[in-house]
Amino acid sequence: MRALQRLSQGRVLLMTVCAAGIGGTFQFGYNLSIINAPTLHIQEFTNQTWQARSGQPLPDHLVLLVWSLIVSLYPLGGLFGALLAGPLAVMLGRKQSLLVNNVFVVAAAVLFGFSRRAGSFEMVMLGRLLVGVNAGVSMNIQPMYLGESAPKELRGAVAMTSAIFTALGIVMGQVVGLRELLGGPQAWPLLLASCLVPGLLQLASLPLLPESPRYLLIDCGDPEACLAALQRLRGTTDLALELAELEEECAACQGLRARRPWELFRDGTLRRQVYAYASSVFLEAGVPQEKVQYAAIGTGSCELLTALVSCVVIERVGRRVLLMGGYGLMTFWGSIFTVALCLQSSFSWMPYLAMSCIFAFILSFGIGPAGVTGILATELFDQMARPAAYTVCGVLMWTMLFLVGLGFPFFMEGLSHFLYVPFLGVCVCGAIYTGFFLPETKGKTFLEISEELRRLNLPRRSQGPRWKGPDVIQSTEL
Repeated sequence: MRALQRLSQGRVLLMTVCAAGIGGTFQFGYNLSIINAPTLHIQEFTNQTWQARSGQPLPDHLVLLVWSLIVSLYPLGGLFGALLAGPLAVMLGRKQSLLVNNVFVVAAAVLFGFSRRAGSFEMVMLGRLLVGVNAGVSMNIQPMYLGESAPKELRGAVAMTSAIFTALGIVMGQVVGLRELLGGPQAWPLLLASCLVPGLLQLASLPLLPESPRYLLIDCGDPEACLAALQRLRGTTDLALELAELEEECAACQGLRARRPWELFRDGTLRRQVYAYASSVFLEAGVPQEKVQYAAIGTGSCELLTALVSCVVIERVGRRVLLMGGYGLMTFWGSIFTVALCLQSSFSWMPYLAMSCIFAFILSFGIGPAGVTGILATELFDQMARPAAYTVCGVLMWTMLFLVGLGFPFFMEGLSHFLYVPFLGVCVCGAIYTGFFLPETKGKTFLEISEELRRLNLPRRSQGPRWKGPDVIQSTEL
């Protein structure tokens, strides 16, 4: 709660969080969820368009394939955006990159809005690719921008706002996509084109706010601009200590250039660091068709609630506890969900247990993995390696989203009740890796975190200097 109070006192920092979030991770969550509501309408549109062109309807399996492509082109665009994010962050800066990124949203909104009139499902596919590029850029640069702009005691809470805006975007997309609003058979092009609204809000607000102070000092070598940005972000707070930390970090990066993604794997000190189908899942769990859209809103609301709670407690309990607890609970509830699916025909109340497990799974995801993972690349890498690290993280995330988005309908057919088992394995691996290899970063400067990681990654090299002093040598001889 103290972190939220301090955040509210820094009004410019709070405005920066909102401006970056509304056109960043909010846009990601919004575009992720709005495609769920018009599923049947877009499939019908695809079939009608093909029939008007060729005189024959598409077979069901090809309709499913086209729909899978429409869904999976979003993470494929995200993959391209992740590859763009690192170079953009270095060349244009964090704030400017977020502004330029809205070009993709404007182009996508035009394609969506006129797709039905043009009789082209290919315009929907291209639009999904473009909003994916937008999401790939913003999902990498927004947490970088906010993490570099926040003081260390608020860094976790500020970075967790990315998860809050993502969950808020999901909920808003689910609400706007209701049949009573824009989820009807005639209004779905407007639903998809509504992604233009958050983009315009960011274009209007973000130019009024400062650039990342670290980028201005370390990358641009402009101490006066850095000081001006800090004064705007912190208000009347004494900046002497923070300026000293920034100058120390700048000195440590002196003479270095921005790392390239592949260089992270060559450097031993850095190597280790390195809802579209919601309706189908609920139907598989036995939820009536007419109730599915409201159940989907419930999942988004659960994630929003836990993101808000995590934002409050992250600076108190730390990153590792939230990550391990979240992954552990996801494994537990996913296992119960699998059992409930297997037994749903044996007991009348099993569908309700299955639906409860979905909500519990989403709550567990929101506790830690949803937001904390977005902070890690900011805290575990220095200024020169951070853009490349976000590129690597983004490529991995969007590649997995693309594969899941493309293959999930076929997973459901092939694995049936056991469709969650592969994801449970990922959760177990995440919990184990976090427990053994991830240091706690709460309340530490970027240089302190880098030094701790250097000790963990290169223990022999970090112990070397201890044996060079004469006092140590004498004591060992005795």
